[in-house]
Amino acid sequence: MHHFDEIFAMAADRHGGPDALSAKLSKPKSPAELAAVPEDRWLSLITKCVFQAGFNWKVIESKWDGFEVAFDGFDVGRCAFMDDEKFDALLQDTRIVRNGTKIATVRDNAAFILELRENGGAGQVLGGWPSTDYVGLLAMLGKRGSRLGGASAQYAMRFVGRDSFILSQDVTARLIAEGVIDKAPSSKKAMAAVQEAFNTWMEQSGRSLTEISRVLAMSL
Repeated sequence: MHHFDEIFAMAADRHGGPDALSAKLSKPKSPAELAAVPEDRWLSLITKCVFQAGFNWKVIESKWDGFEVAFDGFDVGRCAFMDDEKFDALLQDTRIVRNGTKIATVRDNAAFILELRENGGAGQVLGGWPSTDYVGLLAMLGKRGSRLGGASAQYAMRFVGRDSFILSQDVTARLIAEGVIDKAPSSKKAMAAVQEAFNTWMEQSGRSLTEISRVLAMSL
């Protein structure tokens, strides 16, 4: 496995040099900033990523103002206790994508976010989870959230601004090239190997998961 400085150099060669590459890297929000993110924004971003999965992202984005209105601004209490009448109305609501299975995830994930209040709230739990165990956070989201077992959770965490990696095609290709994994990771063992590699690169570089993930993607 290459030292992170070597991978950074590969990416810099492809993107105009070290300064140009560094300018393309964004840093995650701090745990304190994430703790201050309201529950409705966590639910909104999670829902957007769930609906984007398997759909044209531009379609979801173009309708998003309608989603916000239809789901009462993603008020967690209202969504968690959505009754059948509200659910049936949403199935007919042209402001949103009328996919019953995904509409149900809003209710389920709102209930999940309510449960997180027992441990300090979504911002505290999801934002404060150690980056050195990011795969543990993804596993928890997959187990306790609704339709958050794949890339949807990774994108939701990135879009809200928490430190994260996204196992995109390019990131996965670099991890394979580095001998970390031999195919797209799907097992606990493979995900543990991915986490170990990222932890090593964090120690070597002092950079975040978010920055390292972007550099890996741009190194090919």
